[in-house]
Amino acid sequence: MEEELKCPVCGSLFREPIILPCSHNVCLPCARTIAVQTPDGEQHLSPPLLLSRGGAAAAPPPDQETAAGAACGGGASANAAGGLGGGGAGGGDHADKLSLYSETDSGYGSYTPSLKSPNGVRVLPMVPAPPGSSAAAARGAACSSLSSSSSSITCPQCHRSASLDHRGLRGFQRNRLLEAIVQRYQQGRGAAPGTSAAAAVAVCQLCDRTPPEPAAALCEQCDVLYCAACQLKCHPSRGPFAKHRLVQPPPPPAPPEAAATPPSAAATPSAGSGCKSPGGAGASAARKFPTCPEHEMENYSMYCVSCRSPVCYLCLEEGRHGKHEVKPLGATWKQHKAQLSQALNGVSDKAKEAKEFLVQLKNILQQIQENGLDYEACLVAQCDALVEALTRQKAKLLTKVTKEREHKLKMVWDQINHCTLKLRQSTGLMEYCLEVTKENDPSGFLQISDALIKRVQVSQEQWVKGALEPKVSAEFDLTLDSEPLLQAIHQLDFIQMKCRVPPVPLLQLETCCTRNNSVTLAWRTPPFTHSPVDGYVLELDDGDGGQFREVYVGKETLCTIDGLHFNSTYNARVKAFSAAGVGPYSKTVVLQTSDVAWFTFDPNSGHRDIILSNDNQTATCSSYDDRVVLGTAAFSKGVHYWELHVDRYDNHPDPAFGVARATVAKDMMLGKDDRAWAMYVDNHRSWFMHCNSHTNRTEGGVCKGATVGVLLDLNKHTLTFFINGQQQGPTAFSHMEGVFMPALSLNRNVQVTLHTGLEVPTNLGRPKLSGN
Repeated sequence: MEEELKCPVCGSLFREPIILPCSHNVCLPCARTIAVQTPDGEQHLSPPLLLSRGGAAAAPPPDQETAAGAACGGGASANAAGGLGGGGAGGGDHADKLSLYSETDSGYGSYTPSLKSPNGVRVLPMVPAPPGSSAAAARGAACSSLSSSSSSITCPQCHRSASLDHRGLRGFQRNRLLEAIVQRYQQGRGAAPGTSAAAAVAVCQLCDRTPPEPAAALCEQCDVLYCAACQLKCHPSRGPFAKHRLVQPPPPPAPPEAAATPPSAAATPSAGSGCKSPGGAGASAARKFPTCPEHEMENYSMYCVSCRSPVCYLCLEEGRHGKHEVKPLGATWKQHKAQLSQALNGVSDKAKEAKEFLVQLKNILQQIQENGLDYEACLVAQCDALVEALTRQKAKLLTKVTKEREHKLKMVWDQINHCTLKLRQSTGLMEYCLEVTKENDPSGFLQISDALIKRVQVSQEQWVKGALEPKVSAEFDLTLDSEPLLQAIHQLDFIQMKCRVPPVPLLQLETCCTRNNSVTLAWRTPPFTHSPVDGYVLELDDGDGGQFREVYVGKETLCTIDGLHFNSTYNARVKAFSAAGVGPYSKTVVLQTSDVAWFTFDPNSGHRDIILSNDNQTATCSSYDDRVVLGTAAFSKGVHYWELHVDRYDNHPDPAFGVARATVAKDMMLGKDDRAWAMYVDNHRSWFMHCNSHTNRTEGGVCKGATVGVLLDLNKHTLTFFINGQQQGPTAFSHMEGVFMPALSLNRNVQVTLHTGLEVPTNLGRPKLSGN
């Protein structure tokens, strides 16, 4: 996480961080060094033009100018900043010359002669103080030039430019959340309470002496303490270490009794003190609840969605946010926290995969080393057995093996370094975001939440598909043919290893499952296998131990097969194929389909006038005409029974119950065409109907609360109906062959509920005699 807490300009932990318009952060002292003045040619724009482009350019109030000068001066008095706000006319002249353009707006950018920070960012050189003037006055004059002339600042990370208004750098919001996290981080790195002052003295971490020498320097990049001798020996100021920043070792922590400062001492600043440092008494005290910068006596209460910033109620009544869309501060805070947490989950999963991937890469490194040595030994043995003419050729072959090994090692090391960098960045971002979510400052959180969410999403998108796969194989696909004639010695070279067929796929038993009459199978290739695979062949038997048949051919490793028999046992196996041939079969997995059928009405197969509810188990209709709806199951084997409960029965309609093909007509009563077999019934009697032929009229009808049972016996190829547990008439239909789906037709006067998963009842009543 430390990388997230370092300023991109100075490379040290943030001090008084401010938020730039691009959502990046920079130390306030560093911001002063990278701010630049725009050319004089742009300063001569007339005041009306400035007003039309960037808003009001009136002179800032004297108190604001004096505050800006004092803040930038770091302890200078108001008199030291008199050049900024001493005279009303002078301040107005400077304000009239302000340019509200950024460098990108003006079409060009200009920089004064600059230096480079440890991170390569351009910074302004320090302006020498005039003879006889104090350093505080020089800082005040420098800050006055930023505030009183047209200036801009360029983000050191994204290189976007932004103009400074009359408030100068103080116009940017202070990142209180980041400042608190930095302070907490610094406290966590300090010595534990109760440690003696002698034991807390920083010592060299690389000394061989006992006891170690006191530390003379701390490298911020290496995070290692060095004494003077070890620093010259182990960390010279040249080569890769030339850009590292060496600072004084941290002072020993104060004893516990000294840490507790009386309130009066903490509240009274010392004479001549300027701005308080982040680590001083002001930082140890409770943080002041943030207030609106435009209305200093008002706390934040709402969040402006248009401007993406917290506002107070006066901003809504009097300010420019009056017509903007606003939301409650607390609710928006919680919403953004939830979005950030959700994005962090994805990055956390990727970080876990990256760690596993690094272990895999290190194993590949070891295998490459071992395989490379084996190949070299084999090559030497073969070349030594040849005649003297092979000597020169042997050296060439050894060189090729070495180059191949070095190429593989380089590729893997490059991938390790790249993945490690990404992982470190993601881990640091995660830790930083977790610290941010611990904060209870809604306004501070919302200042940076959008940018953090975007960063987390971008970090997650970096782990694209294939990023966690090795780019090279640990195998050396080379072999030496040692039996050619001596005439072919000079043409001797490596030949590619003979292509191997794909390995045996591994069935993922924890993923394989059954549901009703469907089975789902999953498989994968063995790990550390680099033989190419073009596709897979899945085979299934007929459920009775018969011959296997192909049910799927393709590249996917997950397949679901529908339309199988209920209460049947299936055997499945899979094999892989490539251009080299077909690999062996996997182990056979045994899958059992359900004993009874669980299904509902199918909303995709019903007529558009059918209305389904109760998880598609209850059906009615919006039309006075009969409409058909089918079930989600299909039967071709076994014995199946289901019931339909009549929930509503008005005006003596004729609902029809039965089975049908998938292509049955949906806009007429069930049984009127040749693709449905049904019993339609009113409140007194029933009929069987198929191909619009009415047969076997039977006394006894249905009413509200009645139950209609349907028994489809595909072992005997018959269809039988029941009403309230009594068989309705004789066996309705025989010679039932093929695939059938449960079916129902009704109109708006009827509502029925489907009950499935029922075993075939054994106590059904005798059939009623038919009327004809």
